[in-house]
Amino acid sequence: MAAAAGATACSASDSSSGEIRRVLITSGEHALAGMLADNLSGSYEVMQTSRNTIESEHPFRQCDLDHEEPTDQLVAGIDAIVHVGEPLADDDMHEQIDYLTRRTYNLLLAAANSGVRKVVYLSTLEIMTVYDSDFLVNETWRPRPDLKGRSLAKYLCEFTCREFARVGKLPVVTLRLGNVVPASEVAGDPMAVAEEDVAQAVRLALEAQGEESPSTLAHWSVLHVSSGSAQARFDSKRANRVLGYEPVHNG
Repeated sequence: MAAAAGATACSASDSSSGEIRRVLITSGEHALAGMLADNLSGSYEVMQTSRNTIESEHPFRQCDLDHEEPTDQLVAGIDAIVHVGEPLADDDMHEQIDYLTRRTYNLLLAAANSGVRKVVYLSTLEIMTVYDSDFLVNETWRPRPDLKGRSLAKYLCEFTCREFARVGKLPVVTLRLGNVVPASEVAGDPMAVAEEDVAQAVRLALEAQGEESPSTLAHWSVLHVSSGSAQARFDSKRANRVLGYEPVHNG
């Protein structure tokens, strides 16, 4: 299997410890995945993956996420997965949906069979923007994605993750993100969230221990992650209550 310099195989996970140490980050070619790998690598053993071969400063393994042995090998020894879930830049709509449904299913099935303890899926607040901006839309509202856009594929991935969580195969925390931008670009954008705040939310989701950390974290959890700005389109009160998320960049 082709891979960039620095590719590695993970050793078997220590099943006697509840601590998450080895983290797999998908969509390695995407800037968000690279930022998270840099941010998390000081605390975790990070490995990136992508359907394409990329150059990375972190351990990397190319994988198509088909229902085959390479996908099983990809997750062997992994404690948690951060599923960035961003399609390739040249994917058409069919390929985007395929990646975020069929290939995600293959990834999660292999993860469940391998004993992965947690999945953090990065969805998008785009699926909630159809509601009037004057409404106080929270996680209990029904998503209404654009049926022709990227948000549909991201929402379908939520369904795929939810079913694995609801049958008890994998705990999944879904973080619906605003527009992820550098901290300097948060001001004036009600949908923006700073990269550092996204990294904070992901780290907290990985660290959360389950039933009471600090509040109830269910086997399937959906949390909105945005800036702390008073102009933010969606608030992150539940993420604060459940994870302790406190955005630093308020715009």
